[in-house]
Amino acid sequence: MGRAYQNRKESMAKTSDMKAKVYSRFGREIYVSAKAGGPDPDANLTLRGLIDRAKKAQVPAHVIDKAIDKAKGGGGEDFVPARYEGYGPGGSMAIVECLTDNPNRTFGDVRVAFTKTKCKIGTQGTVAHMFDHAAIFRFAHDDEDAVLEALMEADVDVTDIESEDGMVTVFTPNTEYAKTREALSAAFEDIDFDVDEIQFIPQSYTTVSGEDAELFEKFLDMLNELDDVQNIYHNVEQ
Repeated sequence: MGRAYQNRKESMAKTSDMKAKVYSRFGREIYVSAKAGGPDPDANLTLRGLIDRAKKAQVPAHVIDKAIDKAKGGGGEDFVPARYEGYGPGGSMAIVECLTDNPNRTFGDVRVAFTKTKCKIGTQGTVAHMFDHAAIFRFAHDDEDAVLEALMEADVDVTDIESEDGMVTVFTPNTEYAKTREALSAAFEDIDFDVDEIQFIPQSYTTVSGEDAELFEKFLDMLNELDDVQNIYHNVEQ
């Protein structure tokens, strides 16, 4: 594969407002996962992955626990996923994933971010076909063949596997996420995932410069300010 991907490990936010946004996004995603797949991380591997990522992003335990407890109650907000796609400055492409309790509001907010930065929002599928929807696992290991053998024994559909600087990265279809995580955890005791998530990986990259680069940064900033936006994928080399 040899393709880059966006390691979206959250860095420590510099301001309380930025921290609040990180905590809110993790809390919302954990709540939705726990409500959909059950609040037990041992039985809900997607939830387990989210909790691990949240801890690495230094999200306080009480934020995680509150989201899970809220899901156990069965009430609360009814968040639904929403995905928007389109073209950005300089012919770039972007996919925006959201969790929302008001799709009309979220669509309007995301559309404003597109239109105010000379971007063009499209219908679902507009650019998704130019991305691979993949599960990605990256962890410290020095034997790529042993990792591949373990996954093959578990009948995991491995798209690709890479080894560099003592780290192994496994790529599988997004539908194989839970199966892959379970197989790796069973095969390698105390495995610590540096990356453990599902992403849209662009099949090719582009560069933007000048005014296009400024508009692209403004576009990302506007989207990141929206509470409903969870993830932004794009094909711009930065």
